[in-house]
Amino acid sequence: MERDRQQRFNRRPRRKVCQFCVDKVDGIDYKDISKLRKYLTDRSKILPRRVTGTCALHQRELTIAIKRARHVALIPYTTD
Repeated sequence: MERDRQQRFNRRPRRKVCQFCVDKVDGIDYKDISKLRKYLTDRSKILPRRVTGTCALHQRELTIAIKRARHVALIPYTTD
């Protein structure tokens, strides 16, 4: 029993993979709201890389796309 407990705690979590790299996406479009909503919390905050698993390059593009969509009023800045 003690050995099972140690194995559980010593196990590393599975590495997250960037979904944009897997799909070989060239650029992230700010008009694709359904894809952008996956990277927002219920309070419309942008999820960090450590949560979503996106790479640095795509996280920067994603942030810019979300901010553009907010500016054009496709996505709300906050929820009520």
